[in-house]
Amino acid sequence: MQVLKFGGTSVGSAKAIDQVCQILKKHKPAGRYAIVVSALGGTTDKLIRCGQLAGEGQEQYKSVLQEIENRHLDTIRELFPITAQSSMISQLKKKLNALENLCDGIFQVGELSARSLDKIMSYGELISCVIVAEKLRQQGFSATCKDSRELIVTDNNYGHATVNFHATNHLITEYFAQHPADYFVLPGFVAAAADGDTTTLGRGGSDYTAAIIAAAVNADLLDIWTDVSGMMTADPRLVSQALPIAHISYEEAMELSHFGAKVIYPPTIQPVMDKRIPIWIKNTFAPEDYGTLIQDTEERSFPVTGISGIQHISLLTLEGSGMVGIPGFSKRLFEALLQERINVIFITQSSSEHSITVGIHEADMLKAKTAVDSEFAQEIHDKRIDPLQVEKDLCIVAVVGDKMKNHHGTSGKLFGTLGRNGVNVRAIAQGSTEKNISAVINKADLKKALNLIHEAFFEAPLKQVNLFVAGVGNVGSKLLEQLQQQQHYLQEELGLQIRVAGMANSKNALFSEYGIGLHDWKNQLTQGDAMDLASFVERIKAMNLRNSVFVDNTASADVAAVYHEFLQHGISVVTCNKIACSSDYAYYKKLKDLARKYNASFLFETNVGAGLPVINTLNDLVRSGDRVQSIEAVLSGSLNFVFNHFVNGNSFRSVVKAAQDEGYTEPDPRIDLSGKDVMRKILILARESGAAIEMDDITNHSFLPEACLDAPSVADFYETLDEHADHFQQLYHEAASAGKRLKFVARYADGQASVGLQCVAPDHPFYKLEGKDNIVLYTTNRYQEQPLIVKGAGAGADVTASGIFADIIRSARL
Repeated sequence: MQVLKFGGTSVGSAKAIDQVCQILKKHKPAGRYAIVVSALGGTTDKLIRCGQLAGEGQEQYKSVLQEIENRHLDTIRELFPITAQSSMISQLKKKLNALENLCDGIFQVGELSARSLDKIMSYGELISCVIVAEKLRQQGFSATCKDSRELIVTDNNYGHATVNFHATNHLITEYFAQHPADYFVLPGFVAAAADGDTTTLGRGGSDYTAAIIAAAVNADLLDIWTDVSGMMTADPRLVSQALPIAHISYEEAMELSHFGAKVIYPPTIQPVMDKRIPIWIKNTFAPEDYGTLIQDTEERSFPVTGISGIQHISLLTLEGSGMVGIPGFSKRLFEALLQERINVIFITQSSSEHSITVGIHEADMLKAKTAVDSEFAQEIHDKRIDPLQVEKDLCIVAVVGDKMKNHHGTSGKLFGTLGRNGVNVRAIAQGSTEKNISAVINKADLKKALNLIHEAFFEAPLKQVNLFVAGVGNVGSKLLEQLQQQQHYLQEELGLQIRVAGMANSKNALFSEYGIGLHDWKNQLTQGDAMDLASFVERIKAMNLRNSVFVDNTASADVAAVYHEFLQHGISVVTCNKIACSSDYAYYKKLKDLARKYNASFLFETNVGAGLPVINTLNDLVRSGDRVQSIEAVLSGSLNFVFNHFVNGNSFRSVVKAAQDEGYTEPDPRIDLSGKDVMRKILILARESGAAIEMDDITNHSFLPEACLDAPSVADFYETLDEHADHFQQLYHEAASAGKRLKFVARYADGQASVGLQCVAPDHPFYKLEGKDNIVLYTTNRYQEQPLIVKGAGAGADVTASGIFADIIRSARL
């Protein structure tokens, strides 16, 4: 015999019931079938609402009853020819009249008991059973309808009754032995107590009904037909990359179902597992899909089968020195919860016996607090234990797999993955069988955590990185272009899927959890919301995406001032904006400390030398134990360009204007020519070498006359360059007459830093520095006779964007 269960969506419409018939035709004629059906999708919720309204004395229950009647009438009229409708409508009316009488009585009394609610809820399955059985008969099946209340015996625990398997198995085997029909249609979910009162097996209990029958008759197979193609490695509503699980063991399926996997009702597995009857979960609307087969599985090489989560959890912690070495505290705690019928989902206890922590549903939190504090009132009064501690807004994530015990490092991989992304673990539990590792986390982190864990165990080596890009001008647009060009390479060679989840310019902000298309981002951004920095920051934090990186391509002090908000939420920061790292040393140090504390990256290679590995090289020297003696550098590509082109016959004004036109300077060239930008860069290098210095500690030997610096506008600035042309020509001739070249040099040594224009001799490494190139000389304990030199293009949108790109990849691979 084979048992098939069809859920609420599988019988939720006339079209769906027709599909059920088609599925059964494909099974024909392969033996006898017990077909367990749920109520039409959504009906049970309406029945509960109907009972609640009646119990509250609200006449709206009649409107709900009418909705239920109309739904079933419409289904009958669509499903059957007119000649067959009369009988079906008559049966429907009879049952609905009984339901209405029941609700009227509840309305008169003004009270809804658990017993009455069970009877009300039973009508959904009882009606659908009649409809499906008649449809099968119309299709030529020899089908008979059997009331499950006559077969399944339970106690009087209304709402979630416990099955008396001895009596139930006897009734089921006797019935099927005495009745020769090929197809038996039975209502799921419903049963009866020994006194004949209607009981129910809990929401989702139709699965359980099918399993009870399958075990009693020693069925060959239990089919669970639903609206999804089997169990998944995670909830696809939360993890878009979730994969179907083709084969899974009974134990694994049971663990996943207990921890939130809704595909199968948890108690379903036990009866058939005892008989080793396979369970096949199939999709009514895609019957060709393989689905999930639950049975004894063969050896697998991968440790984790699936991940799941339970939301709305509270932690209860009983703690106190008076618990140590004294037996009975755990027993009293669980008895107090049992008396209030509070289900314990999660348990962990410290080895010192100083505390015990349990997880319960958040809805039971206040009831549990009252019960436990009452039970331990004397100990609390004597200060031997503390009042029960309660934490809410939590959830549980569970990693399940039969083979985890054979794989070292599974727990480490799990908690390492969560920790690197700022997901705080409040409590941990792992059974001795090592089939399940459970962790309690903040419920706001559930989606992020599930995606992180899924990525770690099922998507390796592909790692998803979510970027939030501020500033999409010259540098930002080049970065987006490079990201688009390199997507395939990153996935194939580095195992990285980098997507832009948010971007902003000074006017608009745009977000997409699933990634912004980089082929059309400019048009999309114009359709975005108005840009507000505070809202932009909060939105990024609220999205709470895994492996998040904030990328700052601006020169904004306001943007630099919010880096700490990202870092302390575990969001990495990559920036070419020099303001943060050259601001007060305390803020620079705070950002570095936050990055370490919250396992986030704070990378700013492009602060000095654009795409050149200036800072990384310095970091490698320091981390490997080398000590910096001095740093000497030409750090301004724009200034190098200016003085390389300021030769005999060219005016200083014309050279500066050419540099601005080429995009080598800021819109206001004084920012470059004043040396302030170079001061920031040498300050950053000094700090990265270990010096705690401020901007005011750096000496600036400016070559610009005060009148040039104080000009009220850029146009006026150019006029002052003409007025002081002789000054600039004199600087050139003094260098040229000595056979030297002008270079704007930054220097740090012995705790002192300075910047200024210098005349460089031909034997100096700076002499032949051409174009907009930068050069840095590191003299260290290891590089004393010959300094370590980093040299190359130090300006330009392309190279700066490539440096940012490299930092993004570096942050993703840390």
